[in-house]
Amino acid sequence: MNSDTQSLDSLPPRERILVAAHGLFYRDGIRATGVDRIIDLSMVSKVTFYRQYASKDELIKAYLDYRHQGWMSWFNSSLMQHSRDGAGAAAALARTLGDWFGQSGFRGCAFLNAAAELGSADPAILEMVRRHKNEMAGVLDALFARDAVCAGQRLSLAVDGAIVHAQMGQPREEVLENFKAVVERIVGS
Repeated sequence: MNSDTQSLDSLPPRERILVAAHGLFYRDGIRATGVDRIIDLSMVSKVTFYRQYASKDELIKAYLDYRHQGWMSWFNSSLMQHSRDGAGAAAALARTLGDWFGQSGFRGCAFLNAAAELGSADPAILEMVRRHKNEMAGVLDALFARDAVCAGQRLSLAVDGAIVHAQMGQPREEVLENFKAVVERIVGS
């Protein structure tokens, strides 16, 4: 799930700013990343920045939308690939999370991080987080449709727990083993 590898200078200014902000916000945190760092990395002037995004708050919302689109696309694609490779729903989900947790740039869930950093100060951020988590739960409902009725919300909680434990540095294999046990309890396998 790393769409930031393309060259920034090949993008139009609005996208360049968004891709630069995505990398910085995810890696370093939203509050820790100032507009000047985004301007420097995106190679635009301050005037251009503010023509594209009237405020950092507007950019943060664009970042979360961009992250949502990219992450959901990757998540669906990875689940389908693991399912095509013969994995059952629980195994496909665990492998997908394992792939993500093993990425060198893994820094947890951008939405959980945003909620922790900004949620109490901006209800719109919390709404974006809820929408993201609800869409993920819908994907999980579809994935586990044969195994459990409407387990998406419960599985979403288990996924979030696994993400946080992986982000805290718990060994990936241990996180995934515990996660699989929780999933089996949820879906009744």
